[in-house]
This record gives sequence, structure tokens and C-alpha cells, in this order.
Amino acid sequence: MDIREINRRTIEQFRAGGEVEGMHRDRLLLLTTTGRRSGEQRTTPMMFHPDGERLLVIASNVGAPRHPDWYLNLQADPRVTVEVGDERYAALASTTEGADRDAVWAMLKQTYPFFADHEKKATERTIPVVALTRVGR
Repeated sequence: MDIREINRRTIEQFRAGGEVEGMHRDRLLLLTTTGRRSGEQRTTPMMFHPDGERLLVIASNVGAPRHPDWYLNLQADPRVTVEVGDERYAALASTTEGADRDAVWAMLKQTYPFFADHEKKATERTIPVVALTRVGR
């Protein structure tokens, strides 16, 4: 499985506005971060969960021992671009912490049980839950 090719095709289908093969379009967003080493724009398709005025994305990396690259990029520069539905906008990314993180993580694991499996695999790290908040409305 070539994840780069899958991501490229997913991004293309999402931006075309039609169905996205093998995914639920209404649960998908495109997150564009700035590469922490390259300075280049990097777009990653991922599932999200709406939470009031913010969107939550989960840096589970399917339970891998390290954080995904997109998460490392937004730690270096939290200014991101979000594409969701037919909208594209600037947002700030912030890692949830404390009671907020505990509450949303419990809700996410209950809503999407596969995150509990990811958590069991990721024994060396806490899986970050990132809140994306629109800026400049």
C-alpha cells in the first residue's frame, strides 16, 4: 500500500467535490501544514470530529510509536489551512490538554472504538488530540 498515492488520490477526489473512494466525505478534511524542515506546504487528508466551533483531529498514527509528520509540522507552526466540505479557511491548531483532552479523548474513544486500539499500541506516547479553530472570520 502506497500511502502517498492514496493521499494524492484522496486529495484530488475531495477537491473535485465528488465522492471520495473508500471514505465518508462528510467526515474528511484536508489539513495543510508547513513542513518544519522544508518550509513547503504539506496537505494531509484525515478524519475529523466537530466540537462546537472547532474541529478535532487525532494524531494517532494508527498507534505507531511516533507522532505523524503533520502533527510535528503544526507543533513547529500552528498556522494551518483547513478544507472541509466546500470551505477552505485559515485556522490555528492547538493540542488539547488537561481536563479538555481527557474529556474529548474519552468521547472520541467511545464514538470511534478503533482509537482505543490505537492507544493500546502507542505505549510510548500519549496520542494528541488537536483542536482546529478558524481565524479571521
